[in-house]
Amino acid sequence: FAAGKVVAAVCHGNMALVHAKAPDGTPLVKGKKIACFTDVEEEQVGLATKVPFLLASKLKSLGAELDGSDPWSVKAVIDGKLVTGQNPQSSVSCAKLALAA
Repeated sequence: FAAGKVVAAVCHGNMALVHAKAPDGTPLVKGKKIACFTDVEEEQVGLATKVPFLLASKLKSLGAELDGSDPWSVKAVIDGKLVTGQNPQSSVSCAKLALAA
């Protein structure tokens, strides 16, 4: 990301962003628009009490600006070179944004 390359993640793949840091040491997601698997979606699949943390809540606590949609609907977001998708249904939209970035 710091080299100007596109970083893209969909659904739970956004967990990779939790420990990612900007060059200044701040969370990479701080101040960035992000779409990720929502807490509601996590509850609907019955995993809210089984995962180490709720992804949307965690990213928000790191300063991400969550841009989600209704559960199971397509939502992909681009913020500079960071491209994220909410759920598996968002994969194609996320890929198209990544190619265009």
